[in-house]
Amino acid sequence: MLLEAKPAKLIGYLLLAAYLFFCYLMVEITLQYIPINTDVAFLRIKQDYVGFMHYRLAFFIHALSAIFVLPAGFTQFSDQIRSNYPALHKYAGWFYVVITLLLAAPTGFVIGLYANGGLSSQIAFCLLAVVWFYFTAKAVFSIKKRNFTAHRRWMIRSFALALSAITLRAWKYVLVALFHPKPMDVYILVAWLGWVLNLIVAEFIIQKKRTV
Repeated sequence: MLLEAKPAKLIGYLLLAAYLFFCYLMVEITLQYIPINTDVAFLRIKQDYVGFMHYRLAFFIHALSAIFVLPAGFTQFSDQIRSNYPALHKYAGWFYVVITLLLAAPTGFVIGLYANGGLSSQIAFCLLAVVWFYFTAKAVFSIKKRNFTAHRRWMIRSFALALSAITLRAWKYVLVALFHPKPMDVYILVAWLGWVLNLIVAEFIIQKKRTV
């Protein structure tokens, strides 16, 4: 049992290190836009839309809220935090929910309407925003009914979609490094890969917990 536990712990530490690294990258990316800068990083290829007030507002709200959603959501899956610091688990969870439902998901939908790559990418990002909102709302309704099992399952799904901010970029690096595709082809692919595979993994985790 000890020998089995060590590889599992090592994998856990590696995943945590990767998660923290990409969170750091997300913060670095976001800081490029502060103070308000519409001619840097991603916005350089969105100059046709940055003149729209609603697009600028949605983009900056989405970018800034994402750096809070990721750490807040992560706390919900720590057994140590949930057992030893239940108040932190509760308030961080509500913080995640409020940020997601009121800021990150709705603005993600607005940005999705203007996504690069045409209709396919637009559908992918708008659908991501809608499903993320739905899963998070279901997690809230479940905890209100004190259905902790359903609450945890919906939160797993919700956070899997929150992680698309990281996995989207990770897939982009992998695809470019291995296949050198055209930029718009990459964008269309990661628009779907960035969250659909996350949901598949989330469902695998949920099913696995059901059989334990």
